[in-house]
Parts: sequence; structure tokens; C-alpha cells
Amino acid sequence: MSIITLTSDFGNLDYRVAAVKGKILSLNPEVNIIDITHDIQAFNLIQTSYIVRNAYKYFPKGTIHIISVDSFYNKSRKNILYKADGSYFLAADNGILSLIFFDIKPEAIYEITLNNRFDDIINFTSTDIFVPAAVHLANGGLPEVIGRKIDTAKQLMFPKPVYNESERMIIGEVTYIDNFGNIISNISKDFFENIGKGYNSFTIKFRNLTLSRVFSSHTEVVSDWERETEFHGQSAAIFNDSQLLELTIYKGSRKNGAKSLFGLNVGENIYIEFA
Repeated sequence: MSIITLTSDFGNLDYRVAAVKGKILSLNPEVNIIDITHDIQAFNLIQTSYIVRNAYKYFPKGTIHIISVDSFYNKSRKNILYKADGSYFLAADNGILSLIFFDIKPEAIYEITLNNRFDDIINFTSTDIFVPAAVHLANGGLPEVIGRKIDTAKQLMFPKPVYNESERMIIGEVTYIDNFGNIISNISKDFFENIGKGYNSFTIKFRNLTLSRVFSSHTEVVSDWERETEFHGQSAAIFNDSQLLELTIYKGSRKNGAKSLFGLNVGENIYIEFA
């Protein structure tokens, strides 16, 4: 059974998500539809890239991913299809796919030409372009039938951490805040370890707070499980399952997690000073 995933900034209050699912099922009632999320902040491509990049890898090869973020139709903007890492990704040509695959070269890129004649009326990109293209692929159709191969798509630069050698400091930034209020940075474990090889210690600095240890998981914060409740609310830094530096509050939530207690927002800097 073919799988089509949906990611959007539509929310679940309006009709749009239901319309997309209904259109898919009207074209092929056997398709397995999986929601990744519909709670993306409106037009937020960085947030979208983090979620899709970390979710798609768990799906079988050949899965078709519809990404309806910043996707409202305009004749001057292409809609594209990436074949990458063994699966298909459909989105507006707004740079989102370059953010998801900043370190993976796509196998092929297509401009979707389905319903793209001068007299075609597009009311809703997701139902009128993405869904017919996705179902065509789910039915075993070739991408060349619904699009023309192109060499490149819009490129956006994913924010990268930098190392200031004179200050002996990594400068990163907050790129994502999750449902538990955890603050995820763009500082990878590999980057941190490569820079830190020649130093004996480090201090993580953000706002007016500091941390001097990075745990390998949330539960490693607890040193005595018979007294586990005493560790609730403890602040910590970890490398999360995406191997990115994360600031967290143990057993925190959106209301009382790292976001609310540390006061950091997306785009703010996190520093790691070595000694």
C-alpha cells in the first residue's frame, strides 16, 4: 500500500486538511495517509525543515511527502518535486526542500506541470496540484509524466554555527522549540566535538545563564532513580536524537520548560566557550 504524508501550516480548525485527504481518497481510496503535522507556524520554513527532516527517515523508501507550507498558488512560482533519499517530496519552490536536504543531493528535481496550462484554474495548490501528482506517483506513475526535469530549485541557506578562534567560542543559534519547550540549536555533536578536541573544558552560555556539561539523553539527567522526582525542573544541556545541542528542563512542558524559564526565542544566540 502506498503512503502519502502530509505536513502543513493549515492547523486543524479549518477545512483544508480534510479537503486534501478527501481529494486523495477520491483519486485512490487505497492510499495510506499519514499526518506528520499541521501545526507548523504560518510560513515557517525553518520549523518545517526540522520536523520533516527528522520524520521522513522513519518512513519506507518510496513514501510520497506533501509539504504544504507557504504553498498558496501564484503563477510566477513553480511547484516542484524532489526525488531524494529514496522518496518523493512535493512543495512550492520556496526553498523548503533545500533546507531539508542541505547536506543531501537530490536524485532528480522536477517542475510539476500538471494542471499548469494557461487556462487551468488553481484554487488550492494542495488539492489541485500536489494531490494529483502524489497520487500519480502512488499509483506507480513516472515523475516525467507530471513534470519536467530541471537542474536546480530555489536555495535557502540553513543557519550554521561558526567558530570564533580568537575568542575560543562556538556561536550558534536557536532554530526550533518543541512541544515540551525544549530549545534546539544548530550546533551539532560532531561540530562541538571537532572544535573541542584541543580544550579541557567548556561553558555553554545563553542570556545570563551557563551550563558546563552536556548529557547524552534527557534521562541521564537523573543520577538516582529512587529520587527521580527531585530532579524535576532541573536545567540541562543534551545532544538530542538529531544529535543537536538542546537546552532542556527535565520533565518540563510548554508552560514551564526551557522556553519559558530561559526566555530564549528562535534566532537568539547560544555560545560555547572553551578553555
